[in-house]
Amino acid sequence: MSSTPIQRRPSVGVRVGPVQIGGDAPIVVQSMTNTDTADAAGTAAQVEALARAGSEIVRVTVNTREAAAAVAEIRSRLDDLGCRVPLVGDFHYNGHRLLEEFPDCARVLDKYRINPGNVGFGAKRDSQFATMVQIAIDNDKPVRIGVNWGSLDQALLTRLMDENARAPRPLDAREITREALIVSALDSARQAEELGLGRDKIVISCKVSEVQDLIAVYAELARRCDYALHLGLTEAGMGSKGIVASTAGMAVLLQQGIGDTIRVSLTPEPGGDRTREVIVAQEMLQTMGLRAFTPLVTACPGCGRTTSTFFQELANRIQSHLRERMPVWRERYEGVETMSVAVMGCVVNGPGESKHANIGISLPGTGEAPAAPVFVDGRKTVTLRGAGIADEFERLVDEYVASHYRPRAVDAAE
Repeated sequence: MSSTPIQRRPSVGVRVGPVQIGGDAPIVVQSMTNTDTADAAGTAAQVEALARAGSEIVRVTVNTREAAAAVAEIRSRLDDLGCRVPLVGDFHYNGHRLLEEFPDCARVLDKYRINPGNVGFGAKRDSQFATMVQIAIDNDKPVRIGVNWGSLDQALLTRLMDENARAPRPLDAREITREALIVSALDSARQAEELGLGRDKIVISCKVSEVQDLIAVYAELARRCDYALHLGLTEAGMGSKGIVASTAGMAVLLQQGIGDTIRVSLTPEPGGDRTREVIVAQEMLQTMGLRAFTPLVTACPGCGRTTSTFFQELANRIQSHLRERMPVWRERYEGVETMSVAVMGCVVNGPGESKHANIGISLPGTGEAPAAPVFVDGRKTVTLRGAGIADEFERLVDEYVASHYRPRAVDAAE
């Protein structure tokens, strides 16, 4: 069943290493490390893990001389691993000095993130911003002008608040704060252009932590400019709250065609995996029909007909199997990321949902005969029984991939 495609907002394309943001490119997933960048080995390992999970751009903090000195080694370690993911340097307060002092850092980074709210204060602000932009120009690097309402330019905000207070019909303070975010981003982008940075080297973002503010700010930002937009809810939180908030805000904007690259900024659970935010971003885009990254499993929520947990365990096992196999499948087979798999728990919707999937299994519910029919492209092909159902279905999924998706040219040549 086809759906009406979402019309993307026109934007200027920006090349970040081998990846394009905006223009006619697909929406790009990115993430950020939480290691100490001065630890080159640890940071390179996390970057590689994020890239392997599907992050197409990875940002690293560059906050100290030690961190800046480590960036070139991080890039070298990644290259040795065959990991070509673009690296973005996240600069605050002292970025102008670090980029001047460590030219190798400036050279190997694929993009610089500049926050107009803390690039410099007072008379130093413009000169320090200009220094960073000039280094970007000299190294042919793009820049993300990333405004955050937690570090908003207070002089700008105060000016707008004073102007609003004198207006015949003043707006409330929240509306002025939103406007300050937009003005800060667009004024800084225009300043960068006046310094010689091309429009095809500029990405902008205005990060907030509340869903309605995110929607309002980006809708207005999209109306006023055609710069490539980095979309995300900052300080989204942890666990289900962070996932729900990020999805609620970004999905509304993505449905309107707004957003060229996204990050889901999740706080990891203690000991949690940083790659979780990458998977959430991918699943958001894939369930909206905007991109395909990995086969997704359709599974029922369970009810009184499914008192056995077997179908839950199988659904989780199959989803994990698909993700583990995808790095190999993606290299070998064209289009495998679009495959749909169903793992259902009883006869009510099981056969129907399984028929809609490329390959699906309908497990027996409570009181049903101990048999599990398997459907391939809408047709029942086999019925599985016994203790080895999980292993057999996993094997059938692997066989489906090998028989239904065309080998990539390199494999065909071999």
